[in-house]
Amino acid sequence: MRAARLGDDIDDFCVKCKRVMNHSVVSILNDEPAKVRCRTCHSDHDFRHEQAPPPKVDPRKAALFNQVLEKVTGVPAGPEDAPVAEAAEAVEAGAGVSAEAAPAPKAKKKAKA
Repeated sequence: MRAARLGDDIDDFCVKCKRVMNHSVVSILNDEPAKVRCRTCHSDHDFRHEQAPPPKVDPRKAALFNQVLEKVTGVPAGPEDAPVAEAAEAVEAGAGVSAEAAPAPKAKKKAKA
C-alpha cells in the first residue's frame, strides 16, 4: 500500500456526522494523515484511524440511576460499578454542584422584527 498524499480519499470517523465517512487528507505528518476533511459535512478534524471517541457518561446521572435502580430492585451495585457507587455516595452527601455554584442559565436573545 502506498503512503497517503494530500487530497487522497480515506475513510475515517467524522466527529460531526458521528459515523465513518469519506474524508480528504488535508495534512500529513510522518507519512501518515494528520488532519482530514469530511467530504459530507466539510468539517476538519484530526485523523482518528476510523475509531469513534469513547462515550461521555456523566457519573452523577449514572449514580442517581443506580441509586433508584437499587431502591426498586433491592440489588446493590456490583463491583464493576464501584466508581459509580462512589459518585452516588458523593451525591447523597451533597457533594454535587450547589445552586449558588451552578452557572446561571443564558438569557435568550430577542429576534429582530
